[in-house]
Amino acid sequence: MMAVEPADTGVRGSVPGGLVSFQLTALYNHPADAAAFDRHYDDVHAPLATKLPDLRSFTVTRPQPGPDGAKPDYHLVAVLVWDSAEAMGASMASDAGKAAVADLENFAGAGVTMLTGPSSTVV
Repeated sequence: MMAVEPADTGVRGSVPGGLVSFQLTALYNHPADAAAFDRHYDDVHAPLATKLPDLRSFTVTRPQPGPDGAKPDYHLVAVLVWDSAEAMGASMASDAGKAAVADLENFAGAGVTMLTGPSSTVV
């Protein structure tokens, strides 16, 4: 089972006047079967994530090859944002959060790195 461990929740180097929130960034490694991964992510996992309590925003990026044609480091990057570390913790501890974490075993066999921490809006 893959667990989410929050990072230091102190705001370091925040942008003066910037809106501070707390985010989870999930970096998904390239799967053996990209089509099956995408189908499960889009049809099952993303809908589970949209049910997380107090989730402010949820974005998904599918990185493209670099200008030189190099394969990107990750297959998919998801960013989920809450108002605070406490809100994220409560959300992930909810039934919806537990279901989303449990679902990782169903499609993220190639691995996923999760980063958490405060974020500031610059523009």
